[in-house]
Order: sequence, then C-alpha cells, then structure tokens
Amino acid sequence: MEKIMSHAGFRNDDAEHNHSSDDSEKDDLPRTSEEVRRHDAETLTAEEDAERLLVGGSNAQPSQSGWKLRKEQKSRRSKRRRDGQEPEKRKLIYDTEEGGLRESSVESSSDYEEKDALQQTKSVKRSSKRRTICGFAVVHVVIVLAFLALLYGAWRASHTQRHPETNAADSTIPAEDEEKEQELPIGTTYKPQAMFNGTHTFDPTTILISLDGFRADFLQRHISPTLTAFVQIGVSPRYMLPSFPSLTFPNHFTLVTGLHPESHGVVGNTFWDPETEREFYYTDPERSMQPEWWQAEPLWVTAENAGRKTAVHMWPGSEVKGGADAVGAAYVDHYNGNEHLDNKVSRILGWLDLPAASERLPNGNTRPQLIAAYVPNVDVDGHKYGPNSTYIRSTIMEVDGMLNSLFEGLEKRNLTNIVNIVIVSDHGMSTTSVKRLIQIEDLVDTSLIEHTDGWPLYGLRPYDHSPSKLQEIYQGLIAKSKLPKYEHTFDVYLRDEDMPARYHFASSTRIAPLWIVPKAGWAIVTKEEFDIAGGAQEVYHPRGLHGYDNQHPLMRAIFVAKGPAFPHLPGSEVEPFQNTEVYNIVCDSLGIEPVPNNGTLRLPLKTSGVHDPDRLIETPEDLQDDPSLALPPEVANLAYGHGGVRPSSEPPVVPNLANRPDFMVPTAGIPPVETAISEPEKEAPQPVKPTETSEPARPVVHDGLDDDEKSGSINRWWEWVNGKIDAIKGWASNMLGKGDTKDDGGGDGES
Repeated sequence: MEKIMSHAGFRNDDAEHNHSSDDSEKDDLPRTSEEVRRHDAETLTAEEDAERLLVGGSNAQPSQSGWKLRKEQKSRRSKRRRDGQEPEKRKLIYDTEEGGLRESSVESSSDYEEKDALQQTKSVKRSSKRRTICGFAVVHVVIVLAFLALLYGAWRASHTQRHPETNAADSTIPAEDEEKEQELPIGTTYKPQAMFNGTHTFDPTTILISLDGFRADFLQRHISPTLTAFVQIGVSPRYMLPSFPSLTFPNHFTLVTGLHPESHGVVGNTFWDPETEREFYYTDPERSMQPEWWQAEPLWVTAENAGRKTAVHMWPGSEVKGGADAVGAAYVDHYNGNEHLDNKVSRILGWLDLPAASERLPNGNTRPQLIAAYVPNVDVDGHKYGPNSTYIRSTIMEVDGMLNSLFEGLEKRNLTNIVNIVIVSDHGMSTTSVKRLIQIEDLVDTSLIEHTDGWPLYGLRPYDHSPSKLQEIYQGLIAKSKLPKYEHTFDVYLRDEDMPARYHFASSTRIAPLWIVPKAGWAIVTKEEFDIAGGAQEVYHPRGLHGYDNQHPLMRAIFVAKGPAFPHLPGSEVEPFQNTEVYNIVCDSLGIEPVPNNGTLRLPLKTSGVHDPDRLIETPEDLQDDPSLALPPEVANLAYGHGGVRPSSEPPVVPNLANRPDFMVPTAGIPPVETAISEPEKEAPQPVKPTETSEPARPVVHDGLDDDEKSGSINRWWEWVNGKIDAIKGWASNMLGKGDTKDDGGGDGES
C-alpha cells in the first residue's frame, strides 16, 4: 500500500514539479501548442492511473466523487491552456504590426477579415455621402433654372399686352411648347359639335368680322390692345395677302367665295363688261347690286343651302337683289357708313340672343350660325387723313374698343369658348402725296381710250380693238416708263401677254386688255381731277390709297381666329396665306362642305409654332414727304371708350371716301344708341358739318409711349417679377424644408 502511495506520490510530485516548471517558464519562453497538448495528455494519464489504484486496482470503475474531481481538473487544465496561449497571441499581434502575418493562424485570418469589413463600411459611407451632396446640388440647380425661366417669362410678358379676359396662364407659353405644333393628327378633318353654355345649346356658330383697310403693321402701333391680345390667344399668320387688285369689292367677294377676282367676276370697284356692254360701278346700287355681276356662290348662300341660318351686316355684295342664285342670307343689314360702332355690337349680340331652331316660338326668328359683319371705319379715315395720321390712330382705337365691347358681351353670355370668331381685313393702305402723282394725259393720248377701268391702277380699252393699235399704245407706255421722270413709278402689262401669273388677273373679258399699275404710294390722275403743273401747292385727296401689287408690304391684311374650331396653342402661328383660303376655313368651322374654289387650306390648320413677341416685325416704308399732311387740331378725346365708357358726344360727320359711300338706308331694326352726356342739363354739341376748307375735330393720339406710360409699363413689369420671385422663394423653402426633415430623420435619400 505504501509502495502504491509512494508511487502515486511520486507521480503527483512529478506533476507538481512539471506544473511548477511550466509556471516558471511561462513568462520566459512561450510553449508551442504541441507541447501544451503533450503535457496535458501525460498529466491526465498519470492522474487516472493513480485514481484507479486508490479505488481498487486497474479494473476498478471510477467513483462519482472521482468523476467530479476529474471534471474540476479538466476545468483547471482548460484555464491553463488559455493562459498558455496569451504569449503566442501577443506574438501574432506583433507580427501583424510588422507586416508579417502567418497564414496558418486562425487569429490572424479573423483580424484580416474584420479589417476588410471596416474598410468596406467606410467606402459605402463615403459613396452615400457623395450621392447626398450630388442630390442636394441638383435640387439647387433646378431651383436656379426655374427662377431664371420665371424671369424670362416676366420679361416676355412685359412686352405683350393682354386682353382683360385673359390671365398669365392663358398668355404665357412654356418654353418646351414654343416649337410644338398642334397635336391633332395630320390629315384629320375638324368635326364641329353643338356646345352648351350653361343655359342654351349652341350649334356650331362662327362670327366673321372684316375691318376694312386695317393694315397688318397697324398691330405694331400699341394702340389696339384688344386685337393684340386676341392674337396672343388665337391662331394667325404674321399677315394675310389680299388678292389683286387690292380693292374692297373684289377682295370682300374673294373672302366669301375663295375665288380670285378673275373667277368670281368682280374684277374691280369699277369695270366694263364688253359682252353685256354695261358698266359696274360700286357707288350705284341700281347697277352694281344685280345678280349678273356676282358670278360665284358666297359663303352665306353655301351655308343656307346646307341648312344653316345666316346673318350679314353690311358686307359688300350681300344686298344683291334676290341673292346669288336667288338665295340670300336670312338676315341682311343694308350699308350705312355713319352707323355707330355700338350698333354693330348690339346687332351681333342680338342675333346670338335669338332662340335656337329647336326653341323657336311661333312666328319668331331663330339664331343664325353664321354672322358676317363689315366695319368700314379704318378704311374711310385712312382715305381721308392717311394711314399714318394722328386721326387714323384714333379710329383704330375706336374699332379696337368695339371689339372689346363685343368680347365682353360674349363673356357675359358664356360664349367665349362656344362660338368661333374670325377677324380679317381686306387690304392695307399707302400714303399719297402731290410729289407722287402721274398725269395720265402725259402718258397716253386719252382720245384713243374708250373706257378706263379701276383706280388707282388704270385699265385701258382703246376704241380701236385691233391688236396692232393695242401694241402701239403698249410700246409707247413702255418707253415712257423708262424715262428718268417715270423710272420706278409704274409698270405696264398686257392682259394676254405679260400680266404676272401671281396676280391671277387675266382669265376674264371684264379685265381690260392693257393696264398701267402704279407703284405703292403713287397715283394716276386726270387733269380734271388734279392738274399737277398748276396745283403743286394744293393737297391731294385722298391721302391714302390701295389697289396696288397685292404682295407689297403696305397692302398686307390680317387674319386672326379663335374658338372650338381652332384648338391650337394660344398665340399659334401659321405661315402667311392669301385670302382665298378664308372661305374654306369658315365652311369647315360650320361643318359644311364648300363649293369648288381656289383655296387649299382646311381645318385643322397646320401651325409652325407660336408667335415670338421678341421678334422684330418689319415696318414697311410708307413715305411721308408731303408737308401738307397737317394733323387735325387737338381736341378732347372722342375715341370710342374702352370698358363701356362712351364719348361725351357723337363723332363729327366725316365725308365717306370709302369704296362704298353712304347710299343705302340705315340698318334695319337697330334702335339708335343713346349717348351718355357728362352734364345732364347740357345738350350735346351738334356734329360739325364738313366743308371744303374745314376739317372736323378729331382726337389726337400720339405715335409713341410717353414717359408716364413707359414708367407705368416698367412698374407693372417689376410688380409681376416680384410676385414670381416671391412664389419661387416659397416653393424653394418648401423643397428645402422637406429635405431637412429627411436629413433629421437620418435618411440619406435625395430630395
């Protein structure tokens, strides 16, 4: 037993010695993992042998207390193993700092992975930060661009006068839409439909208004705000070309037939028909208002034949007895050159107030779907005072005021977007002068001429109809045109030889065989009318003329349209066209099929973009070299009042020098317009009767903007800009506020 214990004690002493030795060497020399495992295995074997001997020999089973003892010893051995690894781990960390990492070490591999993950996390954070900064920069760039766009829109708006019915949304066109054409498919046909205005149903309805003598560049004079605003919300070309000759009767019949004058038969204001040997003279209704002269179907006849009721107010040619082909408009107003503009507005609105055919009362009138109205005022005063006179500016303002009253009436009836409105003119006008007159007797022997047609251009019909005599006169005129005295003053054409094809003025025997066509601004006169040699100090009348080359800039007319038949962008522009296109356009707006004509355009119109308010519009040269062009004396403004304010007295009576003098009865069925008097007890002054030596008093309208108007315009512009700046500031604040909220919440999302 002692031997056994002695042997066991030796083993224990040896284990303790080894353990003590291990402890002493622990701080001096680190052991390898293999040495640690070998030492633990030897110690465990010795302890188990000793335990078996104590309990009962080599075959004895370990007791429960011996099992617990071994468990505690194992726990102590695990602790010693962990303590023995510390030096090795410190050595691994040192090797790592020196750049030498052992690939077989588990600790070194784990450390490397942790470092790589840390670097990837830092990279992701840097990338997220860059994205946040870029997003923030993009938001600021968008804000700056939007602000600049608003400033540009403000600048454009300051150059555009708006109709009082429109607002900024109606007239400001987004930049991306400036080059956009209409969205209707090419090749489609407009199909008009009945529309409801809130109280009544309106069948497709079109109002056609002609402003006689309204030259295209009159719109650039800043005295017609209503018409200018109408251009900005409608569709129009920069100008419309009249037909040749650029006279009232030929062009008004072209507008409603779509035919050139050579085709519809009215080739001038005066002309001779060799087949019937009768003369057409526009101032004599007994001769001119006969169906034989009007050889085409006008618009109101086409509409009536299609079942559309029509009304015509003073349109040249509408008073033909019995109507063309025995069909006339349902309502016809005879010409009255002195009719007040208010009556024209009342007449148009009165027709619109009639009940529809389905609402017709017994023996009552019904509403027309086509209304054509003629306004001669600008032409009349252009002839009398000249197209650049102060007087004509007042007349343009009066006519513009009439349009304003008409638009206000449509707005009150909620018809602004229900009815179509087409505004046209027939031609322009050029200023005349005693320095630009040609004596016909100096050009040709008038004793050889049987008939002269037209004016200011001259159509010659010699007594001798032989071709040889015609050639003789023609060659003589060509020779005269080349003289220094007449160079660049007139052209000479033979109808059947060298008449320009673009005139479309040859295919009718009503056209004289030989023509003298003066240049714009020049007039041909007889000695009976004006003796140039003896009347150099006199004033030549009329002071304004038309009838020249239809493509001359001074002869350009206007066309502006708006309504459900014209679903274009506000301010849409179409390429310039000739007035032969108007007939088709109006027919399409009513949904009726036009008869054959010279026009080619059909609805929907193909636009070329929108009008650029910054584009410089060419102002045609209209010579003003006659010092005798005195302006009327300055008086209180009698111009037609805007906003419903009527003048304090009727305008003075003016001699009618238009193509249609006052030779017909006043408009039937229209009561006179009562004129407001500023002082109830005071009678309105009587109109001034014109004489040969006195000129009627007219309002004086200056040609440019005075300082007050300029400053007012600038102030309005600046107020508009300030309003837009405040709006963009509010928008920017909201955007930045949303971005701050996201950042406060810890998000890295872009604004």
